[in-house]
Amino acid sequence: MDLPLTEDYHRLFVKDVPLLDTRSPVEFSAGAFPLAENLPLLTDEERHLIGIRYKESGQDAAVALGKELMDGKPKAARVAAWVEYIMLHPEGVLYCFRGGMRSQITQQWIYEATGIQYPRVKGGYKALRNYLLEQLQSSIQTINPIVLGGRTGAGKTVVLKQLDNTVDLEDLAWHRGSAFGRHSSPQPTQIDFENSLSIALLKHIDNGNAALVLEDESKNIGSRHLPIELYERMAAAPLVVLQASLDERIEISIQEYVHHALEEYQSAHGEEKGFRLWSEYAITSLDRIRKRLGGERHQAMKNMLQRAIDHFYKTGEAGKHADWIKILLNEYYDPMYDYQIKNKQGRIIFSGSAKEVIDYLNHA
Repeated sequence: MDLPLTEDYHRLFVKDVPLLDTRSPVEFSAGAFPLAENLPLLTDEERHLIGIRYKESGQDAAVALGKELMDGKPKAARVAAWVEYIMLHPEGVLYCFRGGMRSQITQQWIYEATGIQYPRVKGGYKALRNYLLEQLQSSIQTINPIVLGGRTGAGKTVVLKQLDNTVDLEDLAWHRGSAFGRHSSPQPTQIDFENSLSIALLKHIDNGNAALVLEDESKNIGSRHLPIELYERMAAAPLVVLQASLDERIEISIQEYVHHALEEYQSAHGEEKGFRLWSEYAITSLDRIRKRLGGERHQAMKNMLQRAIDHFYKTGEAGKHADWIKILLNEYYDPMYDYQIKNKQGRIIFSGSAKEVIDYLNHA
């Protein structure tokens, strides 16, 4: 019998439909969608062996090898995993790379085991990825961006989290957008970042939020780069500037780069190892800008940082981090900001405190 197909790609993404990805793990790690779960038909090794057989002996021989590799326990285990998934996500869909043999076999085996006609995606991952790339270009032209700027540590991310009509680019790229911006876990692949960005824009446009607030970013967020068309639109968009005192910025920076970052590392690695890895992250981040700081200033700040780390470890008190952070903000980030903002004066439409900016953007 003909099992169901779907090609309503828009609904899959804007409605957060669960996605069962039957590609091999190596394919999944190269690029995937935010809600996809990888329960492959073939392991990486099996896929490799079948590919060799296909090149040497053709499709029929490759299919025969696949049946041989999957016979018995491997098939039973994978069917059991798929059945468990669809019981948890009866509204989901499945796919392979092109919507061909792998997803058809998966769909058929699920039907034989359960009688459930679980839909597969026409065209598979490739069609979904192409759809998101096409929609990303369309969405970039549809949105009306307002850019939120301000000095490092002013709390731009905190403001964004209190707005509905925003896309947090740094969250999607999983990087805080500065020398101290990396998290305890790696950034997504460029493909994953683009997929997440396209879906986020689709959802906002679908909800009628064409006017979007985006944080002022450079072309790159960590090692991920913005689509050039989005960067160019943001570079020409109206600019709202968030103002904060130096003391406020120091406190926000301590919260973000000390307390929150440490919590991440300790949550992932445990208290002791997490503290050690966080300390290495802080020191390595400072070392990364050594040339721009100059050797003497870098060494002085590194000594301050180490003393603050030691004091924090012994007492749990983070106040000594204000010493090196103050220099970092005053002497490293602020001169760069002052230079850049000179070229943006004509775009500024509002400037104010966090409360004033939130009130303005909620009525913009």
